[in-house]
Amino acid sequence: MAYVITDDCIACGTCINECPVEAISEGDIYKIDPDTCIDCGACASVCPTEAIHPE
Repeated sequence: MAYVITDDCIACGTCINECPVEAISEGDIYKIDPDTCIDCGACASVCPTEAIHPE
């Protein structure tokens, strides 16, 4: 099950460096590619707004 980023995202960039498979893309609200995500949760653990959750 891939993780998703909600509208609570503030596009701070903290999660991008944590993703070991580069599944996160930048934008006004960041997005996680569900086909690339390995469900490790590394991004969710560093998100300052808790905007990242399992789908």
